[in-house]
Amino acid sequence: MSFSQLCNTIFDATTEHYHEFDNVDATPVNPYKEGSIEFLLFSKNWIDAVQWHLEDIIRNPEIDPVEALKIKRRIDHSNQERTDLVEFIDGYFMEKYQGVVPQKEAGLNTETPAWAVDRLSILALKIYHMKQETLRSNASPEHKATCQKKLDVLLTQRVDLSGAIDELLADIEAGRKYMKLYKQMKMYNDPALNPVLYKTGK
Repeated sequence: MSFSQLCNTIFDATTEHYHEFDNVDATPVNPYKEGSIEFLLFSKNWIDAVQWHLEDIIRNPEIDPVEALKIKRRIDHSNQERTDLVEFIDGYFMEKYQGVVPQKEAGLNTETPAWAVDRLSILALKIYHMKQETLRSNASPEHKATCQKKLDVLLTQRVDLSGAIDELLADIEAGRKYMKLYKQMKMYNDPALNPVLYKTGK
């Protein structure tokens, strides 16, 4: 099984697991050994699934403004967790390939493996929800047909992205490319860097 196949298998299963509860406050059952790459992939997709539904909830035009603010801050926290997990996954790759000596002409990719994996996780959620739209009993035939076309595109995107991830990992392993781990250095959550926070002393 290629790495992208492992990702897609775990992401699909995790997305299904979330929808057993369909509740943003549900507690997941991560079946993998803590610290393993499988554990990290499950955790990544669970965060994405919860955030997906928080984004749906906050767009309710009748939502209470106070509740909306609470959800917005929860989304901000979720984004930080998501970024941290991506960096953990990249740390796994850095450790795995630390002994590889890059070839003289080796170059960098435009994104690290884990940020590509992040896109793969989101694609799993898009595929799941678009498929649900094609099955909606109260949707028109036209709506279902439109969603089926979008689903076909999403499935093609997953094939292409999966292949690109596996190719990138093969290139890193062979020394044709190398990777660097850049911390995202998000500023808005840091009271020392966000001027709104440090000017108010909060």
